Amino acid sequence: MFKISHSIKKIGRVFMMAAMTSLLAAGCTAKKEADEIFFNGDILTMAGDKESYVEALAVADGKIIFAGTKADAMALKGKKTTITDLHGRTLMPGFIDAHGHVSQYAAFSQMINLQPNPYGEVMSVPELQKVLRDYISKHNIPAGMPVVGNGYDDAIMIEHRHPTAKELDDVSTVNPIYIVHTSGHMGVANNRLMSDMGITYNTPNPRGGVIGRDSINKTLTGKMQENANINSLLYVVGKMPKPSGDEVYKPLLDAEKAWFANGQTTICEGRAVPQNIDLIMNADKNKLLKGDYIILPDYDANADKLKHWKKYYNKYHGHVKIGGIKMTFDGSPQGKSAWLTEPYLIPPDGEKPGFKGHPIYTRADAYKGLKAIFKEGMQAHIHCNGDAAIDEGLDLMDSLKKEGLLTKDMRCVLIHSQVCRADQVPRYKEIGIMPSWFPTHCYLWGDWHLNNVLGKERAFRISPLKEGLDQGIRFTIHHDAPVTPPDLITAVYSAVNRRTRSGIILGPDQRISPYEALKAITINAAWQWGEEKEKGSLEKDKRADLVILDKNPVKVDPLSIKDIRVMETYKDGIKVYQK
Repeated sequence: MFKISHSIKKIGRVFMMAAMTSLLAAGCTAKKEADEIFFNGDILTMAGDKESYVEALAVADGKIIFAGTKADAMALKGKKTTITDLHGRTLMPGFIDAHGHVSQYAAFSQMINLQPNPYGEVMSVPELQKVLRDYISKHNIPAGMPVVGNGYDDAIMIEHRHPTAKELDDVSTVNPIYIVHTSGHMGVANNRLMSDMGITYNTPNPRGGVIGRDSINKTLTGKMQENANINSLLYVVGKMPKPSGDEVYKPLLDAEKAWFANGQTTICEGRAVPQNIDLIMNADKNKLLKGDYIILPDYDANADKLKHWKKYYNKYHGHVKIGGIKMTFDGSPQGKSAWLTEPYLIPPDGEKPGFKGHPIYTRADAYKGLKAIFKEGMQAHIHCNGDAAIDEGLDLMDSLKKEGLLTKDMRCVLIHSQVCRADQVPRYKEIGIMPSWFPTHCYLWGDWHLNNVLGKERAFRISPLKEGLDQGIRFTIHHDAPVTPPDLITAVYSAVNRRTRSGIILGPDQRISPYEALKAITINAAWQWGEEKEKGSLEKDKRADLVILDKNPVKVDPLSIKDIRVMETYKDGIKVYQK
């Protein structure tokens, strides 16, 4: 009797344990309730070579948990789930900033706005002078206090030239004045500022920079290029009052809001000095940042800190990571400081016919810098605008690849790659590096490039996106803020249409489809930063970085793409912007 009773109890325990195991397993595989479900719009996934849509998207705990039919998505609805009716709007992955300068944008936003249309109103030198005078008067700027403006553009101003030191002296001789060109590669100082800095006609050019001189009158023009520009800007900003406490972060947080308002959830600082790196990292330590920040330390300013930054390389610490090291090989084409193999159509102020621009580094120094970066196992992003600079970048990358220092996993990038010849395009793929093109040039400065900078043949090849696409080259496109606002929709518009301000199609055979242009700011940009498994498309288990647009860029008239508006932006499933 005892044996039978004991056996029954033992069997009962086995059944009970099996039942409990079954219940536990069922609990582990139970459906996850969604925090939010989106439906009733164009949900463009960006997964695949052709546009594809799903009926609904569900997110929870900052990630996408379902993308598919509305019925299946609604099965994930719980008591606290928010149901978002898109009302025919378009839902996409959050845009990814492949190359911008968020800390520079933050700093420049504190300066006097000298941009022309479409982003400002300064269309002539007299208007520029008036804006500066009005600012000094309105803010009661005392004598000796610096005055700094940003964004003047000789390509669009009616004079088609840079202001002079004398014209800034006409604004004030008691205030040091510095104005930064829209490219960020040059600027103009008044004589008071140059005197304060100890710059005379006989002052030698700084390494990698040019001080403008009038050789006939033996005077300074005020124009500063490349490192001379950086030195002038750092000097004048260093003399301005500094915010205290948490106020130091306000410009950066305002800049973050601008990125969110333009649909971007991953934000780039594309050439950072140590102070800017510290600003972003300290803001994150203080739990102030919402977006993901990718920083490219400037090589020249961080050459002795490569080992230090390596520990932050390609891995987020909070909201921040180091994405690579930045080197700058030349200037800008619209500012006529890019390094070309053939002369500028019309030489810039103070230069003779035949001027081709110039490199910032000697080849030996450029090689030394890249080798040091690669020895640390980090990727390089090289600013190369002119075709001579592109040659330099390609040649050095090729040499370092043959030496075994440039490896496939580095995903190195040539930034801008603007004046790109047909023989250069296949080399990107052969060497295994990536171009990040800047097609907004076609829209903003296309007429200037055509008639003043490059002429038809070279201007028609600016940012040759279709050629890259046809050759199987993965590329990104960018806005380079603060050169333009952080506006990737206009970059997409320009990639698709290549229409100048006057209506000329600048290289019709280089136009690409809206979908391919969108790939360049979503899944391709995620790949550039090594984040394609987490971002760039609307797929299960990826981050819920989302943007809602009022219209679908793939379906509207291509000429109306630039009129599309960002309505809402989500970072990790949390709404960070609403129009």
